[in-house]
Amino acid sequence: MGILETLKTKLAPAREKVSDLAQQHEDKIDRGLDKAAKMVDDRTKGKYSEKIHTRTDKAKDALDRFAHRGEAGPKGAETDRSAEGDRGATPPPPPQDSPPPPTS
Repeated sequence: MGILETLKTKLAPAREKVSDLAQQHEDKIDRGLDKAAKMVDDRTKGKYSEKIHTRTDKAKDALDRFAHRGEAGPKGAETDRSAEGDRGATPPPPPQDSPPPPTS
């Protein structure tokens, strides 16, 4: 058994405990993320609002995935916060049949 497998085995109970705690206190963690994001946004006077919003959404998505590990159904699946907006979303790649841009 390699080091990585040994660590995974030994840390599994802690991971389950953290997942349970995240699920129990998910609403509090969400509020804390929102509060921290608002504070940072206020202190930067809105200069980084888009980035703050994007990172907060990613943190909430990660929390949802972690808190609902192993659950079946819509909560166990990756949540989609795109209804809140696509701020910071990566644009799709250009079509493959388009000609390459001219070089100078």
